Amino acid sequence: MDARLAARLAELRAEHGWSLGELAERSGVSRSTLSRAERAETSPTAAVLNRLCAVYGRTMSRLLSEVEAEPALLVRAAEQPVWEDRPAGFVRRSVSPPHAGLRGELVEGRLVAGADIAYDRPPVPGLEQHVWVLEGALEITVRDVAHHLVTGDCLRMRVWGPTRFRSVGPEGARYALAVVLP
Repeated sequence: MDARLAARLAELRAEHGWSLGELAERSGVSRSTLSRAERAETSPTAAVLNRLCAVYGRTMSRLLSEVEAEPALLVRAAEQPVWEDRPAGFVRRSVSPPHAGLRGELVEGRLVAGADIAYDRPPVPGLEQHVWVLEGALEITVRDVAHHLVTGDCLRMRVWGPTRFRSVGPEGARYALAVVLP
């Protein structure tokens, strides 16, 4: 999957007619990181992918689905794509990947204890998100307001600016994320 993701990132940049330098300026990601990601020398972190998705106007799930085969109507558990940002302690399972003609998708996120992921912007401004904590505790910061969620709690939001997901429990956190395009 890393090789297909690298190729898709290179394709997107070419489709926009941007040099690595232009993409670096637009995304805030260094030229060297972009170059290494496009050559599959490194797998981009969640934060880097989020910045690229914002520039390309895609959700992370949509970008990842573009490097997979056309999703079926029924997605068996064993076939749900999993992506990991090991240094950040984040595992993302695309439970219901994006599909042509549908605006929503469902993601399972897992953060190890103490994991802290900050996104400087939404991949698509006004993106609707519903975060339902399945296990553990999360602190989610939206518009400089921290929301403490425990098992069973759900936070509903439209994302216009930076967000932060932080696992605050000793056992980590597992959550469902419903994403709806505006």
